[in-house]
Amino acid sequence: MSEIDLKGVVAELCSQCNGESRWLLRGDRRADLPSRNVLIGMVEDLRSVLFPGYFGTSELSAQSLQFHLGATLDRVLRTLQEQIRRGLCFVCPQDTPYRCTECEDESMSITHTFLSRLPRIRALLSTDVAAAYEGDPAATSAGEAIFCYPGIQAIANYRLAHELYLLEVPLIPRIITEHAHSITGIDIHPGATIGEKFFIDHGTGVVIGETCEIGDRVRIYQGVTLGAKSLPLDENGNPIKGIRRHPVVEDDVVIYSGATILGRVTIGRGSVIGGNVWLTRSVSPESRITQAQVRQDRFERGGGI
Repeated sequence: MSEIDLKGVVAELCSQCNGESRWLLRGDRRADLPSRNVLIGMVEDLRSVLFPGYFGTSELSAQSLQFHLGATLDRVLRTLQEQIRRGLCFVCPQDTPYRCTECEDESMSITHTFLSRLPRIRALLSTDVAAAYEGDPAATSAGEAIFCYPGIQAIANYRLAHELYLLEVPLIPRIITEHAHSITGIDIHPGATIGEKFFIDHGTGVVIGETCEIGDRVRIYQGVTLGAKSLPLDENGNPIKGIRRHPVVEDDVVIYSGATILGRVTIGRGSVIGGNVWLTRSVSPESRITQAQVRQDRFERGGGI
């Protein structure tokens, strides 16, 4: 058996350094990147704050609750500020981002703003839990939904990540939602806008794109895709990004399993989209769309998809 020339392999890999490694080596020092493992641990801390007693320590009393929340948030503050600083350094144009006081100051400001929004995030999640309990006959209690339902975990991660996304934090929002995706099979982009009492039943295979706008009291089932058509190209053949390309789902809509809705279309308030429907057009409020109805459409040459 021939021996491998590891020195030669290393030399060849180093010679192929390109844009993928530009953020690691700047100036005379290495720029640290956010830690996925640290962020996952931080999200678990936040879940114990949003749902105390359910996650983290279960031995809480009225007397110890305030101490638990304060101590946990103090840890989150320090952890998140450092991770946000690293994320800002990732996109910082300076050659020596580790020395950038602007990144340091901005990370502190963003962290304080984010933590101040936790009560609002908690209030929204309370409506999601209520929707899960009310919408699933198999749920025996709201606590069961908090403990067990993958939809609640996915939406909790999303609501945390969405606030960081609104604060223009690089990398970290996607790390948070992709962690939930890897565990639950539910893929929610942190840029999506989702209203109150959102319920994902079962959940596996759900995809919600970046520019989706979802109203209040919306319920979707497993395998639903709220996606986009192919990106349009500019005059040079490059994809045009930054456009609103995902569906708008108005209040009180139900979308059953396997439905695929693509493009910047609007699903009118109170509509029901049946299972396995393929939809690339808007529907008026109170519509009932089934496979048989959709099959009447003609999709010539892919229908623009």
